Amino acid sequence: MFLPRCWVLAVLCFSIASADGASQTASKSAPDASSAARRAAILAEGGHCSDALPVLKRSIRQVADKELKRKVGLAGVHCAMTLNQVDSALEFLQVLAREFPQDPDVLYTEVHAYSDLSTRASQQLGQTASASPQAHELLAESYEAQGKWEDAEKQYRGILEHNPNLPGIHFRLGRLLLSRPNPSATVAEDAKHEFEEELKIDPSNAGAEYVLGELARQNQLWDEAVTHFSKASKLDPQFGEAFLGLGISLISLKRYTDALTPLDTAVMLDPRNPDAHYNLATAYTRAGRKQDGEREFAIHRRLIKTQGGSVDQNSPGEPQEDKK
Repeated sequence: MFLPRCWVLAVLCFSIASADGASQTASKSAPDASSAARRAAILAEGGHCSDALPVLKRSIRQVADKELKRKVGLAGVHCAMTLNQVDSALEFLQVLAREFPQDPDVLYTEVHAYSDLSTRASQQLGQTASASPQAHELLAESYEAQGKWEDAEKQYRGILEHNPNLPGIHFRLGRLLLSRPNPSATVAEDAKHEFEEELKIDPSNAGAEYVLGELARQNQLWDEAVTHFSKASKLDPQFGEAFLGLGISLISLKRYTDALTPLDTAVMLDPRNPDAHYNLATAYTRAGRKQDGEREFAIHRRLIKTQGGSVDQNSPGEPQEDKK
């Protein structure tokens, strides 16, 4: 069935007019959103956060212009923090981190916002649960950061007195003891005891196994070191230092071929660690794989040079103890 020519023209004109109207509406909406965003940012700068924040929250999702979105996000974080609207602040921070990951102003704002949120949470913890293990642990961490070792130790031991099986506290106490300047042999033994106690409570603590491995390695107890480093690397397959410690201990036991796998893993996990390349080179060389060893020694020298260190010219390919 054919429509009369006049009807066809009418339908066509109506379609064109409708499309034109939709286009004009769309083109209007973007300027309207941008204008609202700019006005809200000005309100925020003037301290009128209560009026500005609802518009800023809408605008951060609607505005396409990158510079305006950045301005809206920064103003939004400021207003949300001022009004103590944590959820809103986190939403703005997420957008800023995603859209402007390397922007100095954004990074500066993130540092202060998250620091402020941390302070507020710690104050709330102190006000609502001052006697809790978490509050005492936070206080101990604060003392530790200030170098007040005895005060921190007192807090950790107080926690254990009331909660002897609380995971993580023996580990923190052991780490604290070793953090003191020039810890004596007695202090090291006390720390070792704390790490062993931690593993009784939490056998999955890779950090405790690693530190016990380091203590054994420092005392040249190589078999004991291998045991602890092996456990640490199994508990945490991304623990590069554990694989490195295992490889070094195996080299000390002259198990050069066995050392290759953990050292290769250490290099893979941290390709810019000169020590990992040096020890892998040593293991290759002593296992009879000279070419592979030379390659790793070359990487080691390049990394040392790049990172501003110096290479021992008397030891281009073999550790000093093998040249005696």
